[in-house]
Amino acid sequence: MNNDLPFEQAPFSQPCENNKRAILDLLTGAFENLSQVLEIGSGTGQHAVYFAKHLPHLTWHCADQVEYHAGINAWIKEYPTPNIVPPISLKIPQERWPRPNDEAVFDGYFSANTAHIMQKHEVQALMHSIDEHLPVDGVFCQYGPFTQNGVFNSQSNADFHQSLIENGYGGYRDLQELQKWAPNLSLTKCIDMPANNLMLMWRRA
Repeated sequence: MNNDLPFEQAPFSQPCENNKRAILDLLTGAFENLSQVLEIGSGTGQHAVYFAKHLPHLTWHCADQVEYHAGINAWIKEYPTPNIVPPISLKIPQERWPRPNDEAVFDGYFSANTAHIMQKHEVQALMHSIDEHLPVDGVFCQYGPFTQNGVFNSQSNADFHQSLIENGYGGYRDLQELQKWAPNLSLTKCIDMPANNLMLMWRRA
């Protein structure tokens, strides 16, 4: 532990701890041939340090709104790995879509538990940006709860969606509207995950 940083003050998400192993099992194959991955909405930073450590062949770039950067940097400081990049500012749709550097492009994107928190127009902008920037051999892995044809896969998800709406969040997005917002992408896999979540794997159609 780093004595100059009381790590217990860093943000912590129990769901991140619960789902990280199951997500990594899928990312290991999906990101096998990638080199530059952008995590959209790094949140606490827990996923970033865990995935970067176990995917040493690629560079993991963190991105989120500025108010989350201190927490992400705390996790990076506590669990440093040479292939993780400190967070960049990304607020969709207001800020310009990032690039890793002048020569490279992101060939992979990852986002977990963001679409149901974001407002509808923000998710629409996110899908449009991925649709525009994902290269031919790239992969976008999107994790979280979604509906399919307007149907919830559990009563607990329906209840959670309603609580999100009541508290000013965007609520669950449907797979069909995500596909509509990213017409050049193909949803190649939709995998059932723990706690009634899904892993969506998108590639250029």
